[in-house]
Amino acid sequence: MNKAPPRILSIAGSDSSGGAGIQADIKTITMLSGFAMTAITAVTAQNTVGVQGITPIAGEFVQEQIASCIDDIGADAIKIGMLGNEDIVHHVAAALVAAPEINARSAAGHIAKNAPPGTGRFPIVLDPVMVATSGARLIDEAAISAMRARLFPLATLLTPNLPELELLADRELRTLELMQDAAGELAKQAGCDVLAKGGHTDDERVIDVLVSPSGDASVFQHPRLSTPHTHGSGCTLSSAIATLIGHGLPLEDAVRIARKFVYSAMEHAPGFGRGNGPMGHQAVRNSA
Repeated sequence: MNKAPPRILSIAGSDSSGGAGIQADIKTITMLSGFAMTAITAVTAQNTVGVQGITPIAGEFVQEQIASCIDDIGADAIKIGMLGNEDIVHHVAAALVAAPEINARSAAGHIAKNAPPGTGRFPIVLDPVMVATSGARLIDEAAISAMRARLFPLATLLTPNLPELELLADRELRTLELMQDAAGELAKQAGCDVLAKGGHTDDERVIDVLVSPSGDASVFQHPRLSTPHTHGSGCTLSSAIATLIGHGLPLEDAVRIARKFVYSAMEHAPGFGRGNGPMGHQAVRNSA
């Protein structure tokens, strides 16, 4: 009998155009040989040129979706994306804290090293979706504070992009050294690893830094692709890391392979839409 695929739960918003959010997560998890489950936090009307509308899901129902998946099927890793408001943040945290630990062990026997007893012990990759590509804030201060207090302590990894890291650090971070310092501060505060993503800089290469609470750092970089088809890159990266952790890979290896997956998906973008187009998840060979 074939080994069962890792069970990956994505808690995120729906992208009606299929490029980001839950849709990107399902494609990524499936391409990396995981079993995708979802808890939808918001329904959006959006496409490659912008977001036309957002309808958040009631926090209580988001919590019910999470419990339904975990109580029956279980999970080997969890990815958290767009949450939208304080109510949803609190209900997601409550669902994860209440999750039975018996369902939280991965197929490889891996348990998130940073998750304290009573949190369900899931490896949790939290993509703190706070700032849109346009620079607009997507959640208010109350939701950010709730995320810091309730979800950051449960996370195995945070994956902020540069604008989000600047928001959390409350200062500009225009050099690699400043970005790494801010990531280190956040890692200590949250008690988990932080992958600071440098895709928003003007550098010729995209440089990401993985920092642990103890200050250990690993730098990842690749040439910058000249392409408008990057919609959903952050969602794809975080769900890829979660899936690879679910397979039992060490965090640094999961990050390295996930970054290659995202790069390849951008290279194979289908070219759809008039704006920031979707990536080509389906064209990427299984990398796990």
